[in-house]
Amino acid sequence: MMRDILVGTCGFPTARSRYYSLFKVVELQETFYDLPTQERMSKLGREAPADFQFAVKVFQGLTHTSDSPTWRRMRRARLTGDLSNYGLLRPTRENLELWDEFVNVVKPLNSAFYVFQTPPSMEVNEDTVRGIIEFFRTIGGSDRIGWEPRGVSYNNVDLLRRVFEETGIVHVVDPFKHEVLVPRDITYFRLHGIGKGEVNYSYKYTDDDLGRLKAIVDGAESSTVYVMFNNVHMLNDALRFMKLIGK
Repeated sequence: MMRDILVGTCGFPTARSRYYSLFKVVELQETFYDLPTQERMSKLGREAPADFQFAVKVFQGLTHTSDSPTWRRMRRARLTGDLSNYGLLRPTRENLELWDEFVNVVKPLNSAFYVFQTPPSMEVNEDTVRGIIEFFRTIGGSDRIGWEPRGVSYNNVDLLRRVFEETGIVHVVDPFKHEVLVPRDITYFRLHGIGKGEVNYSYKYTDDDLGRLKAIVDGAESSTVYVMFNNVHMLNDALRFMKLIGK
């Protein structure tokens, strides 16, 4: 089977012009912390090569609640209505309207993929699962949408699996921590470093680690596999992995 393996990093760890010469994809992080401007997204879209792909980390107003510490980094976003109705992938009017606004703002990028990352404290139970499924079904576009659950969300794997089965979205994982619950035509890996906790950003992947990663990627039954490094050494680690797989 012909497989397209796209290696990149979460954010730009070097000058963008240099980055474009090295990689074919990036996952934008600035789109998570605040609503970007359409002008900024247009500029990025224009300067990148024609065959370059942007994945975007979805704005935190859709995934995190208003008491999240990262909400303090918002400057441009004007969230109206009941602030308690934002976040956690709930099918509220506030979330659904915010999604429409977000998609419109990032439209100039022609985004290849949208990454929803929820907080480690987000519980998955019968009640929340119903809402999550309704949210993803309502916004549509499941073939280009992925969700990275974390922390206690994995306490009920069967319920978690149900979300992916019933919505068609991609299960985004760190392959050193979790297996993909429901395989899709797209596999999307985010690498946060190896260690005991949820993340270990200071970790530098060893040659052995990258060999294990190659074996995992080779075993993915998808036509497109994204391998996105999200650690301090991501630039070097991503380049080493590309060399290993002959890219």
